[in-house]
Amino acid sequence: MFASTRPRRSARGLSGYLFIAPALALACCLIVLPLVAVLFFSLTDYTLAAVEFSFVGFQNYASAFTEPGLRVALTNTLLYVGVVVPCAVALGLLIALLVHERGRSRRFYEIAFFLPVTGTMVAMAVVWQYLLHGRIGPLNAVLSGLGFERVDFLTDPDAALYAIAAIGIWQLTGFAMVLFLAGLTAIPRDIYEAASVDGADGGFDRFWRITLPLLGPTMLFVTITCSITAFQVFDTVAVLTRGGPMKSTEVLLYTVYLEGFQYFEIGRASALITLFLAFILLFSLLQIFVAERRTFYGG
Repeated sequence: MFASTRPRRSARGLSGYLFIAPALALACCLIVLPLVAVLFFSLTDYTLAAVEFSFVGFQNYASAFTEPGLRVALTNTLLYVGVVVPCAVALGLLIALLVHERGRSRRFYEIAFFLPVTGTMVAMAVVWQYLLHGRIGPLNAVLSGLGFERVDFLTDPDAALYAIAAIGIWQLTGFAMVLFLAGLTAIPRDIYEAASVDGADGGFDRFWRITLPLLGPTMLFVTITCSITAFQVFDTVAVLTRGGPMKSTEVLLYTVYLEGFQYFEIGRASALITLFLAFILLFSLLQIFVAERRTFYGG
């Protein structure tokens, strides 16, 4: 009896592996092999279309840490993330709280705020280029009408990065709102009724004691997702400022683009993208480690 069941189990296990084989092969071709190739080229001095190359070990990584350009790009990226993520998460939560209480108009607000997420960022950047233009832009026309001086948002080194960050906030707020709406919908209404019996009738009191703790897992997921997305900023910089003026908007991914596709230094670009992926991984793990200690998981 036992001998007859073993072949059946082995056949079922083999059929299971056969079912997942196409997905594993696709993952290897699209994820594993490119990652191995990047790691390989990061240890070489390979330039695009070169016939010969040599191994340089960790020289590309050492030069990346000593070059001032990378420090500038890293500082700009961290500043961008530090502005975009808190603002997008806070605005997304605020809008979600307001939209969640709506009736028939809730669907309209969900679509309206989520549209920036679905739109092509390159096309949206062209629209923002017009809106933020120093001479003909509507935003400067409003500032001039109010008596303020015109601001060259995209050509002023002191304002360009914050203008790019404003576009990032505009794009990520709708994404955070939709996730927070899902988290608010999952909170049982019975908890609010029980809290009102215990005396938590005020809106702020209910939010601070009930809503915010129960949104802990959603808050963690939204923060990590928005952080990873913010670190990947590239489209708006490439279309609007090209890293300028005076490298005030040059971010990590744009530096990788310049090294790989402008200077054709594939080895250096591979080292930079490897450092970028490692930094993203460590940053996400740090967020999880810190936030999970303060997160309440309802059960």
